[in-house]
Parts: sequence; C-alpha cells; structure tokens
Amino acid sequence: MKRHASAIFFFVTPFGVLFALFYLIPIFYAVWQSLYTVKRTGTFGPATDVFGGFVQYREVFTNGPFWESIERVFLFGIVQVPVMLGLALFLALLLDSGLVKGKGFFRLAFFLPYAVPGVVAAIMWGYLYSPNLSPFTAVTASADLLSPSFVLWAMANVVTWVYIGYNMLIIYSALLAVPTEIYEAAKIDGAGVFRTAWSIKIPMVLPAIVLTTVFSIIGTLQLLAEPQVFRSFSSAVSSTYTPNLTVLSTSAVPNFHLAAAFSVVLALATFILSFAFLKFTQRKGVQ
Repeated sequence: MKRHASAIFFFVTPFGVLFALFYLIPIFYAVWQSLYTVKRTGTFGPATDVFGGFVQYREVFTNGPFWESIERVFLFGIVQVPVMLGLALFLALLLDSGLVKGKGFFRLAFFLPYAVPGVVAAIMWGYLYSPNLSPFTAVTASADLLSPSFVLWAMANVVTWVYIGYNMLIIYSALLAVPTEIYEAAKIDGAGVFRTAWSIKIPMVLPAIVLTTVFSIIGTLQLLAEPQVFRSFSSAVSSTYTPNLTVLSTSAVPNFHLAAAFSVVLALATFILSFAFLKFTQRKGVQ
C-alpha cells in the first residue's frame, strides 16, 4: 500500500477536489445560509443579514404549502415508482427472454426517451395534454388531463416515459451478469420461461431493483422540471406544487435564507427515506 500511495493519491485527488467543490462545500454553504435571517432598521432601512439560529427552520416546519408539497410528491412516488420499475423490469425480462428478435434495436428504442431532456419532454407532453393543441382531441375532450384532479398523474406519465428505459438498462445489465449455468440447470429441471423469470431472474436482479428504487426516491423528491413547465399549461400547478418549486419560488422573492432551510430539510428527508428503504431491504435479505 505504501509503495502505491502516490499513485492512489494521484488518481483520487481529482475526484476529491470536484466532490468537495460541487457537493460538500455547497451543502455546508446552504446549512450556513439557513442559520441567518434578514433584518431591517426601520420600515425602509437597509437589509442586513444577522445570525438567527433556527429561526428559518421554525418557519419551514410551520409552512403549510411546503408540507403539502411533500405529501403530494410522496403520493406521486408511491404510485409512479412501482409502476415505472415494474414496466422497466418487464421490458428487461422481455429482452433477456430470447423471445424478442433485434434486441439491439429494441434496447435502443426503450432507452431513447431518456436522451430527451426533461424540459423538452414536459413541453412535448404538455402540448399533447392541452385540449386546444393536442391532436388527440377525443381523449382531451373527455378528460382534462391538466385539471387539478389529473395533472399530477399527467406529470407521472412524463417521468415514467423518460426514465423507464434508463431503469430497464440497469436491470437488463444485471440480468446479463447472471451465469448461464443457472439457466441451463433450471431448463434441465423443467422450468419454463415464466418460471425461470419468476424464480431465478427476478431474485438475482433484486439488488439492481433496489438501486433503481433508491434513485427513483431521490428523483421524486427533486421533481422540478416537469411541474415548472406544466405551470405554463395548467393553473392547477402552483409555485409551491413540489418541494423544489417551493425552494425556487422562495429564492426568487428573494429569501435565500429560507430557501436554504427548505433545501436542507428536503435533503434530510431524501436521506432518511432512502436510508430507511435500504435498511428495510437489508432486513429482508436483499444485498
């Protein structure tokens, strides 16, 4: 180890510097900013930043719209994430089953929506949902997909369309790593395609499913591009519709200290949910 210490330092340092500059320092800066508040001398006096301790956090925990947005994305996640990952698993199993010809083409076709930027995808689907612009007037006339009752699920469809191929590729890569001897043994024992998929393939790729679930939990709480674009199409999407929109609108006031406090609480909530899910899967024996 001592002989290679300089080489290890050489290769680790670039990552360490970038990690500190773009991850650790912004986190500490956000925490520091959240401990300050703005005070004025008189009604129209100059604004000054003073140390306020946990004043901003008291504001966060009493902010009704922020916690409503947390509940909204939680509902979004418990419906959208299982649907998306279920479809991703199905497509990965389909590609790995040997029943599909032209795997390279379909693998690229399933993954292609992920190459579309989230903002572009939201604009495209927003036009498709809009009753006055959509070519599918039969659908938009019978159900207003941009109404308060449907707009959350309309955004869920956009997120699913974009990320299903990304998650499919992770699961499919895990399937390719399964030794072929296991499949051959199952075939000798008389297991068919569906039995092999249920009893062998799915248990073998559970770590990949856990990984994609953690990514999806983090992405759900960070939902921003889709609701921000949908604000142009639907009045049902307010400036506090999701937690990240709340942070963005608060910083635009501007109230950077409160926005920083929102961000810190959101980051902690993301960490707690992700860590709790990982602990739950470890107890169930998924490594």
